[in-house]
Amino acid sequence: MERSIADKRIKVLIIDDSALVRALLTKILDAEPALEVVGTAPDAFVAREKIKALNPDVLTLDVEMPRMDGLQFLRNLMRLRPMPVVMCSSLTERGADVTLTALELGAVDFVTKPKIDVAHALEGYADELIQKIKVAAVARVRALAPRPAPAGAPAEGQRPAGALHFRTTDQIVAIGASTGGTEAIREVLSRLPADAPGTVITQHIPRAFSGQFAARMDSCSQLSVREAEDGALIQPGLAFIAPGDRHLLVERDGARYRCRLRDSEPVNRHRPSVDVLFRSVAENVGANAMGVILTGMGADGARGLKQMRDKGAVTIAQDEKTSVVWGMPGASVALGAVDHVLPIEKIAEGLAHFAESKEQRRVAGS
Repeated sequence: MERSIADKRIKVLIIDDSALVRALLTKILDAEPALEVVGTAPDAFVAREKIKALNPDVLTLDVEMPRMDGLQFLRNLMRLRPMPVVMCSSLTERGADVTLTALELGAVDFVTKPKIDVAHALEGYADELIQKIKVAAVARVRALAPRPAPAGAPAEGQRPAGALHFRTTDQIVAIGASTGGTEAIREVLSRLPADAPGTVITQHIPRAFSGQFAARMDSCSQLSVREAEDGALIQPGLAFIAPGDRHLLVERDGARYRCRLRDSEPVNRHRPSVDVLFRSVAENVGANAMGVILTGMGADGARGLKQMRDKGAVTIAQDEKTSVVWGMPGASVALGAVDHVLPIEKIAEGLAHFAESKEQRRVAGS
């Protein structure tokens, strides 16, 4: 469902079991001219009635609530009345797992809620919360439906008939994403075969979440998916995800490539930054790479993808229809950085096709 919020304040409903948090969030959000807190709710049952009565544009939803937890409420909401939701979760291992599940269920984004000194810390993340609510208000939200088995998924250890296959694995695939990207990355990785080229991924995500995100991707992919470590060798069948709060780069090591992690300043306000990854791929891999830019707000990755294309790499952007937010892909297209615009379910197939085409041209020219 595509939403258009123009020339009017975004109506927000705050759902949190803490009266203090509800009061603080109301104060923070009402201070922003573009937002209007139309109501608050201490639990899912009150929230259900207020959604009907107030018709908000965006919900902020606490994970841990009495009577019905945030995940069950979100599951019901996205099945019966899908709408934009920004989750508020704790920066803990359990908080990370629950938040990633919420994104699977259809939440647009999340912010991490402090467990101590709540009043001071909430003020500190006011700008992030406000920005994510604004993005959520125009995001594409879809009803929750059973996840179909991807075309390339393994079946009892056997590759199904017609599954994708890479005739060459000498290339490197670089993927960048932000808002909505955790599920978009899942869609791509779950459709890639075990012989896919070495893959490097930057997703805007906090440090406490990136390890669990990599583990989740590993469980749904024929590739071995890991959180990147400095110096790790990039090989066919492996995918590396940038740790939160560290830039991931690709460095040439003779005829091989390795992951490099850096703690340098944020780029485009992000660390890890997609531009940092893509630029390193352009410089060190060149025409032997393929770049993919997926859903996300802002323009991080657009310039780096343009550098990759200028060096001869094949570049792909997720299309607007299947993107939660067509910020990063749209900026890449506008910059002339993109060879092909594809729906998310066709990107893995596109990578296999373009890799084969490149290999055929290389062999013909050798």
